[in-house]
Amino acid sequence: MSKSGESLFVQKLNKTFRSEEKPLHVLDDINLEIEQGEFITVIGPSGCGKSTLLKIISGLDAEYDGVVRLGQQKIAKPGVDKGFIFQEHRLFPWLTVEENIAADLSFKNREVRQKVNELIALVHLTGFEKAYPRQLSGGMAQRVAIARALLREPKILLLDEPFGALDAFTRTHMQDVLLDIWLQNQTTMVFVTHDLDEAIVLASRVVVMKARPGAIRTVIPVDLPYPRKRTSAPFQELRRRILSEFETTVNTDENEGEAVTQAPR
Repeated sequence: MSKSGESLFVQKLNKTFRSEEKPLHVLDDINLEIEQGEFITVIGPSGCGKSTLLKIISGLDAEYDGVVRLGQQKIAKPGVDKGFIFQEHRLFPWLTVEENIAADLSFKNREVRQKVNELIALVHLTGFEKAYPRQLSGGMAQRVAIARALLREPKILLLDEPFGALDAFTRTHMQDVLLDIWLQNQTTMVFVTHDLDEAIVLASRVVVMKARPGAIRTVIPVDLPYPRKRTSAPFQELRRRILSEFETTVNTDENEGEAVTQAPR
C-alpha cells in the first residue's frame, strides 16, 4: 500500500450559509496546518461546524472563503485522494464484503484483487469476504467502509464520528483497529468526535473548537506513547487540561445566550 501524501493547509477559512432570512456564519477564520501522516482529532460543542469543516476539506462543499489545499492543489471537489467515513457505514446491501470494498473496480484486475485481500486482512475481516452487510456487526461494517476508502489510497482520510453509534466495547476495539491501520499506512487522518477519551487515545494533536461561529480555540499536542492507557496519570492530566478548555468554550457560548451540549465524558 502506498504511503505517499501531502500536507493539508487551511488558511483564513470562513463559511456562511446563505438564506432568505439572516445569513448563518458557521466557520470563522479557521487556520490549520496538518502534516502528512498526522492523526488529528477535532472536538467541540454541537453546532460548532466540525462536520462542515470535514465536508469542505473533502471537497463536498466548495462554497467558502479562504484557502484549503492539499499540497499545492486547491480543494474544490471530491476526489479519490480524499476518503470520507460517515457515522453510518453506507455499504451496498446487495454486495459482499469484498465487493463493497472493490465497489466500482473490477476483480479482473489482479492488483485490485490483491489490494482487496490485503485490506481485508488489515481490518481483521479474513473469513468474511463473502458475507453481506446484514450478516455483519456495526463495527465490522465500519471496518469494511474504512477498507473501501483505503483501497483508493487517499492522501487524507476524513472520519465524521464513525464510531458514535457503536457500544462502548466495540468502540474501543474499533479505535485499536483504526490505530493499527494508521500506524501501518501513515495515512493522514482527521477524526471528528464528541468523546474526549477517544480524541486523546487516537490523536497526535487535538483541535478544540468553539461555536457561534465555529472557530479553533486551541490545538493541543498529545505527547503520549501508543498504546495509551486511559487510567495513567499523564493521560488523566491531559484529559483535565483539554476538558478545561472545552468547558471554558461551553461557558463562553452559554454566556452569549446559546444552548450547547455538555462537556464530553
